[in-house]
Order: sequence, then C-alpha cells, then structure tokens
Amino acid sequence: MAQSTHHRRYQAFLDLLRSWRAEAGLTQSEVGERLGNTQTFVSKVERGERRLDVVEFAEWCEALGIAAESAFQQFLQLRAKARDRKISAKSRQTR
Repeated sequence: MAQSTHHRRYQAFLDLLRSWRAEAGLTQSEVGERLGNTQTFVSKVERGERRLDVVEFAEWCEALGIAAESAFQQFLQLRAKARDRKISAKSRQTR
C-alpha cells in the first residue's frame, strides 16, 4: 500500500488534481475559497505535503464542479494503464 505522498501512484493522483483544477479554469485561491480553506491548503495538497481523505476528495471534486465518481474512475483508469504498461514491459524482458 502506498503510504508516502512520494509514491508514483500518489504523484499521478496529484497530477490529476492539478489538471482538473486547470481544466476548471480555477486558481488555487479560488479552490481554497470554494472549500472554505486557504490557497496554502490547496498548494500543500497539490504538492503532496498534505494528503486528502475520501471526504475531502469528494469536497474537492465538488469545488471543481466534477463528479467524484467520474474523477475516481479516471484515476483508476490511469492506474490500470500504468499497470498494463508494467506487465507489458515485464513480458518483453522475459522473451
């Protein structure tokens, strides 16, 4: 299980958070306001200094105007693609 915010899967999650915010056309300050928090909080989350729990993730998605279910599905698809690439690379090495 990935415990560290430095884990590659968590880094991919952070990339998604930043891209979702950019796609929504929002600044960190605007997201912070929508969350009832600060720009610093948003920055810490996006840099991996502060982890989100599932409730915060749902609130984050709501602040961005996206469905948490579809956002999580997008993360799972990204994770599956990475897993498939890893399996493919291993099979090429064993040939």
